[in-house]
Amino acid sequence: MDDAGALLDMRGWLHRDASGFLLKTDGGAVWRLMLHRVPVDHIEKRVRVVGYDCGNHILDAEGVGPA
Repeated sequence: MDDAGALLDMRGWLHRDASGFLLKTDGGAVWRLMLHRVPVDHIEKRVRVVGYDCGNHILDAEGVGPA
């Protein structure tokens, strides 16, 4: 089933790597985030991310905030 384009609301931990930002969800999935703003205050913290599924575990994040 292809959920690309679906609006997602997820919680997990925000991490940074050499390529950008990752969300490690409470369920164990890892999502690469496309961010319009850099959430420096939330790195290595538990967050809520709302955005659109781009496929291949890439999320176009509309917002990142505390969980």
